[in-house]
Amino acid sequence: MVLSAGGMYAAWEVGVWKVLRERFQFDMIVGTSAGAWNAWAIAGGSSPDELIREWLDPKTGTIMQPGLHRTGILSPKMLHEKARDLFARFQPRMPFALTLSAVPRLRSVLVRGPEVTWRHLAAAASIPLAFPPVDIDGQRYVDGGLLGALPLWAAEAMGATHAIGVNAINIFPFRLLRVIIRPRKPSAALRVFDIEPSQRLGPLRDGVVWSAANTLRWIEQGERDGNRAATSITM
Repeated sequence: MVLSAGGMYAAWEVGVWKVLRERFQFDMIVGTSAGAWNAWAIAGGSSPDELIREWLDPKTGTIMQPGLHRTGILSPKMLHEKARDLFARFQPRMPFALTLSAVPRLRSVLVRGPEVTWRHLAAAASIPLAFPPVDIDGQRYVDGGLLGALPLWAAEAMGATHAIGVNAINIFPFRLLRVIIRPRKPSAALRVFDIEPSQRLGPLRDGVVWSAANTLRWIEQGERDGNRAATSITM
């Protein structure tokens, strides 16, 4: 299973996963950006109810705090605190990987479970021009979603032959970004089943401003979309 970037929209992924876990046995999980945080918790044994509580925790709304610095407009304090918390509470029980974007050379990087530190989790969600890049071993990294919101190529690199791609962001600004910055693609050999929101999740602002009501609505929509899509998936 591959979980996309999506900011607050990534709560929708939780609803999709809640349905899929009852029907499929996943061999590995890959994520980027907010999807990497979902994937980390899932690989670490989180239950759907536990992950839903994570998304409904008002502290989630404090991650995007204003704080001007030379590379952006949001303070990294709460983002890094959340990354440390996730790293301390979950450790992968199944093959896991996340993607990052190395800057300034704009190169996609795959980081596998045993290599992941809290800094990698922080970098995975460090939105460019908002949060500062995260320095790891002398290299700076930002949100992996910058170079590909749904890193199916990473699942193939991990050995997958079939993948369910759970893509929370299919609205116009992100489709345009994919035209400007061409994402890395898997080969034609990877059999992919895509799941996307059947209805628009909301305006762009909702993707960066936490709301308990939106979170619940998106999770419920994710369950409906997961149920609808699951009938056509043959693994």
